Amino acid sequence: MPTGRRELREIYEAKNLAAVTEDLLSESEDLSTQLILRWHGMLLAGIRDDIAGRFRRGDEWVRVGGHLGANPAFVPELITGAVERFLADESMTLLERVAWFHCEFELIHPFVDGNGRIGRVLINKQLQDAGVPPLIVRARNRHSDYYPQLEEYSTRSSHDGMTRLLVLLVLESLHKRIALVTSRRVVALADWARAVGVSGASATNKARRQTIPAFRVRDRWMISEDFR
Repeated sequence: MPTGRRELREIYEAKNLAAVTEDLLSESEDLSTQLILRWHGMLLAGIRDDIAGRFRRGDEWVRVGGHLGANPAFVPELITGAVERFLADESMTLLERVAWFHCEFELIHPFVDGNGRIGRVLINKQLQDAGVPPLIVRARNRHSDYYPQLEEYSTRSSHDGMTRLLVLLVLESLHKRIALVTSRRVVALADWARAVGVSGASATNKARRQTIPAFRVRDRWMISEDFR
C-alpha cells in the first residue's frame, strides 16, 4: 500500500475507533449480533465500505498465519451462538467468559477486515457491562503476550492463557485508577526502584506479574511514589 494511502487509513482508523469508543461509553444495550455489526460498520467506514457492517459471505475466506477462519456460510450462526453462550453460561467467572468469547470470536474471524480491533472493543463492552474498568491490549506486547493465547485456543481449545492475560490487564487498569486518584504523585517505575533499593529488572518483572501496583502510561511503567 502506498505511503499516502496507508497514512490516510491510519487517520480513518483512529477517528473511527474514537467514534466506536464514544458509542461504547454511552451505549447501554446488551451485547448482540446487531451491536457487533453496527460497530464494525462504524470501524470500517471510509476504509472498506464494501465490507463494513457485514459478516464474511460467499468465497470470502480469511487466513491469519496458519489459521483458516470459519466457513463464511456458518459465520452468522456461529457468532449468534457465541453471544448467546456468553450471556447465558454461568459455569465460568466473568473474565473466563470474556476470554472464551474473545478467543472464539477471533477463531471464527467473522469479518474480512477489522476482526482484532472489533474483538478488543467487545472485551471492554463486556467488562463495562459488569462494572469493570476497560483494559488495553497494547500493540507493543501483542506478539509476546496476546497472540500466543489465541494460538493456544486454536490448537488446544484452551482459553486459560487468555484468562490469565485479562486478569493481569484488569489488575493493571485498577491499579492505575487507584494510583491516579489516591496518590500524591506517580513516578517512573525505574525511579521508584532506585529509591527503594530494588533492581530495575526485578521491579519490571514484578510489574508484569502485577505483584506490585504498577501500570503503564504510553508503554512506560509507573507507580505511586509512596508505595512500599
